[in-house]
Amino acid sequence: MLKVFNTMTRQKETFEPMTPGVVTMYVCGPTVYNYIHIGNARSAIAFDTIRRYFEYRGFKVKYVSNFTDVDDKMIKQAKKLGITVPELGDRFIKAFKEDTAALNIEPATVNPRATEHINEIIEFVQDLIDKDYAYPVDGDVYYRAHKFAHYGELSHLKLDDLEEGASQHTADEETARKEDPVDFALWKGAKPGEISWPSPWGAGRPGWHIECSVMSTHYLGDTFDIHAGGEDLVFPHHENEIAQSEAKTGKTFVHYWLHNGFVTVGDENEKMSKSLGNFVTVHDILKTVDAQTLRFFMATTQYRRPIQYSQRNLDTAARNLERLQTAYDNMGYRLKDAEGGHDPKTDQEVRQIVANYMDVMDDDFNVQNGVAEVYEVARLGNVYAERPVVFAGTLSFIRKTLTDLLSVFGVELQEAAELADQDIEDLIAERIAARKNKDFLRSDEIREQLKNQGIILEDTPQGTRWRKGN
Repeated sequence: MLKVFNTMTRQKETFEPMTPGVVTMYVCGPTVYNYIHIGNARSAIAFDTIRRYFEYRGFKVKYVSNFTDVDDKMIKQAKKLGITVPELGDRFIKAFKEDTAALNIEPATVNPRATEHINEIIEFVQDLIDKDYAYPVDGDVYYRAHKFAHYGELSHLKLDDLEEGASQHTADEETARKEDPVDFALWKGAKPGEISWPSPWGAGRPGWHIECSVMSTHYLGDTFDIHAGGEDLVFPHHENEIAQSEAKTGKTFVHYWLHNGFVTVGDENEKMSKSLGNFVTVHDILKTVDAQTLRFFMATTQYRRPIQYSQRNLDTAARNLERLQTAYDNMGYRLKDAEGGHDPKTDQEVRQIVANYMDVMDDDFNVQNGVAEVYEVARLGNVYAERPVVFAGTLSFIRKTLTDLLSVFGVELQEAAELADQDIEDLIAERIAARKNKDFLRSDEIREQLKNQGIILEDTPQGTRWRKGN
């Protein structure tokens, strides 16, 4: 039975979708004024992994993730670059899709842009005004937070204790125009020269929070299964989404709220921030870090836990990934001389590992325990491939299980390409150097890699010789 941790109730709950076999899921996407940073990637990878697990379990997932393509940051950056806000949005939406494709993140069912839904946003805001949940002032429109009885339930904060200016999207000069300091903007009047759209309250643009309420309900309905994002969005963004949406519809907005943990940088576990100078974009990281290694590293930390981005952790992920690939290659090599049929006992061991994998992944997507079961599949495959007699059906079953389970983490193993003679010589030279440096782990890995390609090494007093096996 699949359970998820619901931020609203702060406990694990049995997941029961509104429509059997179908998951409706909205994940807050980036503001597209720059390349996505590692924190954005963490969220995208975490919820893509969750989506993939739902699909592995047989669910159909309708996955919506937005682009915020107009706000203060975008207006400032577009001016700095001497381009329009739409041009800026186009540029970094393209970059987002390139970076996420490199990380093997499945495309969303829909990637709506805020600027594509301006008329709906205006209608939504007008509805809140008509219901007395919102009020216009000098071209702006604000939401009456105190009027919504359940405000603060998601973040577990008391409205009366919230400090003025809690939202980073609320400027100090707005305070004087509000009825209450904690009210928040639904519509922002345009300043001279800014991008804007006509509205009943004057030319302006949407507030930050309203766009997600409009786009999520447009594509998923007034109520849907899962709303997800980084834990920094719990307040005020998601809190405000609930207030807006439920005031308008009179219905429960979302059944399950999922939030991923922060990213820290370096071995000192320092929180990532621009002010500390440790802010890193995926665009830059992928110049030096293998995309599949980065994906594997981030996908194998449980989504609610903080994740420590460091070279040491990346190196560990790379080694673990290489061992999985080696196990896959080893089994592939043994298929050449395998007999037809199956080994029922080994097949049953594989099925038990899969059952264990599903048990731990059903527990709020516990990927750390899940990947431990993946390693167990690889271990079993290595042991089985060493037997004098192996069966093709069982080898193929183990290999497919390994690839199926890894696909949940967004990792794809590759069929081994035949090595050229120079590649073999280069690997042997690397192995000799590793042995001189007493790096016996790397030495053994190279021997195993060559063995999986049918290359037999013979260490002699005159040096290492090699030959191709049968």
